[in-house]
Amino acid sequence: MAEEKEDFSNLSFEDALAQLENIVRELESGRIKLDDAVNAYEKAMALKKLCSDKLAAATLKVEKIELNKDGSLSTTPLDNVEA
Repeated sequence: MAEEKEDFSNLSFEDALAQLENIVRELESGRIKLDDAVNAYEKAMALKKLCSDKLAAATLKVEKIELNKDGSLSTTPLDNVEA
């Protein structure tokens, strides 16, 4: 019987990260059955992808606010900001 994959699309980044951290702690404890560990690993990978995707999307939205010489404000995309 094929298992249905969980839908994490409505989770916030923070909730997904918290679930991921809980799974890691459970797996690291070593007190989980093999089948449960495999299922937990698969869930963790899906949560990791969700977190990575949300971080990538947020990065695209971040801009640096600059004060121009004339006193007006403008924005520069994050990837154009010099370190």
